[in-house]
Amino acid sequence: MTDRRHTVRSAPRSALSTLTRRPRPVVPARLPERPATTLPPDRQSRMIDNAVYAAGRRIATPDSAAESHTWLEEGFDDRMVWLGLYRPEPGELGELAEQYGLPELAVEDAIQAHQRPKFERYGDTLFVVLKAARYLDAREEVEFGELHLFLGKDFAITVRHSESPDLSRVRRRLESSPELLARGSEAVLYAILDAVVDGYAPVVAGLENDIDEIEVEVFRGDPQVSRRIYELSQEVVDFQRAAQPLNGILTAITAGFEKYAVDEELRSYLRDVADHVTSVIERVEGFRLQLRDILTVNATLVAQRQNEEIRELTETSIAQGEEVKKISAWAAILFAPTLVGTVYGMNFDRMPELHWRLGYPVALCLMALVSVVLYVVFKRRNWI
Repeated sequence: MTDRRHTVRSAPRSALSTLTRRPRPVVPARLPERPATTLPPDRQSRMIDNAVYAAGRRIATPDSAAESHTWLEEGFDDRMVWLGLYRPEPGELGELAEQYGLPELAVEDAIQAHQRPKFERYGDTLFVVLKAARYLDAREEVEFGELHLFLGKDFAITVRHSESPDLSRVRRRLESSPELLARGSEAVLYAILDAVVDGYAPVVAGLENDIDEIEVEVFRGDPQVSRRIYELSQEVVDFQRAAQPLNGILTAITAGFEKYAVDEELRSYLRDVADHVTSVIERVEGFRLQLRDILTVNATLVAQRQNEEIRELTETSIAQGEEVKKISAWAAILFAPTLVGTVYGMNFDRMPELHWRLGYPVALCLMALVSVVLYVVFKRRNWI
């Protein structure tokens, strides 16, 4: 987003929250002053900030939701309460529902969390669920957060169930631009949408870097790369589920521009957010297809390596078989004369050949003949 956010011209608050605005009375020169108080320690973990704004400027920081609601009862039409809650208790949300007339179904969703991104209109109140994401460099993982928004004509209630997004930065940005914040709860919706979508950029960059690393590991033959491809594919799918519904949310908001007389500047800002969302969705879809192709290539390379290993194993087995045949052939050749020599090496008295004059040369010739015959046979069979 450009610096145009801080140069927004002053204009009456629009009715994105579905409510028709009454003519705004002239703001008194001096608003009633109430001291800004610090939240009690036991509420710090739930109520992050509680502010009352008039004409886009903070005029009070009540220490309870009930006290902030009393500021709206004083009759000033340009006032707005912005409550920021972090993992509130069901009872706390129940109290807010009674004070601000929040829809029961939306409150149940905010308590249970784990909702899909959506945009719903309950009479005069908008209920928006957004999925934030941030990339954790140390673990090379994507962490997802859930954010619920209740928006009315004079209030904005944000309920976070995770560390991200950091809405304190969004609040500071709006407070530094009172002209924008003076547009009411629709300005808060725009700023939060913009922050969530801007937070997707580091995630896209981190996923792109992970995919580049995986491509290197695939061709390097890392045995753990298949698991990493699967895990990264799951992260990309989860990211796609978080970002893709924003298209529908922004389309629904855009469709109500004319009906609810949304300010022209806010229209252009929301269109800019929609362009960024479209770009993110296209990139994420590209990542999904790229990972699918990488997985296919990895499976092909693994199969090739397995075939190569099998081929080498087969060749080794064949070579070993040839060596065994040679050893067996020579063992058989040497066994024949050994057998003859062993027979005539027996010390028996009644062996006719021992007293035969030609016994010795015949035995030698027999051993030589058997060896030659075996050699010829094995040679013809290519065993030698």
